[in-house]
Amino acid sequence: MAQPVSDLGTHEVTNQPGPRPAVDPWAADPVLRAHAAAAGGEDAPLAALGRRIVETDAMALGEAARRVPPELVQFDRAGRRLDEVRFHPAYHDLMALGLEAGYAAGPWRGGRHATHAAMVYLMTGVEPGVCCPMTMTYAAVPALRTDADVAAVWEPPMTAAAYDPRAVPVGDKRGATLGMAMTEKQGGSDVRANATTAEPDGRGYRLTGHKWFCSAPMSDGFLTLAQAPGGLTCFLVPRWLPDGARNGIRLMRLKDKLGNRANASAEIEYIRAFAHRLGEEGQGVRTIIRMVHHTRLDTAIAPAGLMRWALAEALHWCEGRTAFQKRLIDQPLMRTVLADLALDWEGALALGMRVAAAFDDEGQGPFARVAVALAKFLANKRAVPVIGEAMEVLGGMGYVEDTPLPMLYREAPLNGIWEGSGNVICLDILRTLGREPAARDALEAELAEARPASLAYGTALSEFQARWPGLPDEAEARAWAERLATLLTAAVLLRTSPVGEAYAASRLGERGLVPGAVHLDAGPILARLTGAA
Repeated sequence: MAQPVSDLGTHEVTNQPGPRPAVDPWAADPVLRAHAAAAGGEDAPLAALGRRIVETDAMALGEAARRVPPELVQFDRAGRRLDEVRFHPAYHDLMALGLEAGYAAGPWRGGRHATHAAMVYLMTGVEPGVCCPMTMTYAAVPALRTDADVAAVWEPPMTAAAYDPRAVPVGDKRGATLGMAMTEKQGGSDVRANATTAEPDGRGYRLTGHKWFCSAPMSDGFLTLAQAPGGLTCFLVPRWLPDGARNGIRLMRLKDKLGNRANASAEIEYIRAFAHRLGEEGQGVRTIIRMVHHTRLDTAIAPAGLMRWALAEALHWCEGRTAFQKRLIDQPLMRTVLADLALDWEGALALGMRVAAAFDDEGQGPFARVAVALAKFLANKRAVPVIGEAMEVLGGMGYVEDTPLPMLYREAPLNGIWEGSGNVICLDILRTLGREPAARDALEAELAEARPASLAYGTALSEFQARWPGLPDEAEARAWAERLATLLTAAVLLRTSPVGEAYAASRLGERGLVPGAVHLDAGPILARLTGAA
């Protein structure tokens, strides 16, 4: 292929690194491979996905899917209702890439949740928007299993490792996807304030009401909450009825979001929409939480993927750019900054994979319930400053859409908002530890196991326990959750990574407010970021 022209007449282009070469993100990330292996992840499907990301030029597909955003088509030319969303073909190509790799199906077909989590990490850097419908499809299976008859129809196409975007009833599909429509204007996170009604009709229920957020509105069905005669209840609402008729789901408008632009999010209305009940009337939160628990795993590991792709761009720039007669990667202060950022990335990755391993072990269910919330909280609070600092490494170029950093920065807050924003998560952690002695015991055992490995860690754990001998007051919940999540991350790293001591010393001791305001031996940390160790 002919190279771009550098001699432009008025000047010659020098000291400007070109685009980062396409790499197999699995093969080129030994830190991911190590933590996936420690969690019991399966090498073969992850290696296959890494190769397919390169073979399909998935990064270019992601750019195309974002460049031409989804379009809402409410009516046909004659004025009949369609209520459909049209996507760029690249969106469908990426959906097929992920689903055929087993992103949604793997854990339900004999695979492991740790493998799924690593796939989330890999696909997040390609195009985060397609991860939303794939994640919900993965996470919906436990909720569907509350009704054997519904699961018998829906679970096979949802776990078929196939993508079928046709607008046909679920019984006619090779593969199916599921979305979610829970929140309403008046309640938000307080879903018990939902006003959508569910009226029994003899065969199922008829839903009427408005949903403020509907994720992935072209999914084949949606898990939703509505007020039945017996109270707030969980339902599965199919887009298509068995006879091929459109269900009473109206797409009112697409949300104009900061990021995640390749993925459609909508406001919808149910107009006596037919629905299957999942679980008992009045048990809607208990039923839907089975899905939320699994989506939280993905929102815990996705920020690690975003941070990794941002750091890869920063590292590529630093290795190819010089300033003051030195490569940026050789500048001491830059090395400290990159090493500090890399600790946040590896910490998020290590804890996310440890949580995924707990999802694979029924006996670790209590630990998984509290640890997934801690991982989600801390990883997402670190993602925004890490990606912002990676953008700054590139200077003005990092702020330009020619690089992926603006996209990554727009995505950085989303997983912290989705499936429970920071305050909601902190309160959930308080409730879990207050109501489930098994969760508290499992967490304390995990923390105690790492105590002999590090003096800095042991001291910090003792100080934490002295400050909070029990659960904190609600007003202190964020400070408490941040410290607890940091201790848990350090405990995992001390067992699984050579950077564990550096993480414990820098995160649990004195640290400045900005990345790089810390004393570190940057060499070993950067060796892991570059793949040299």
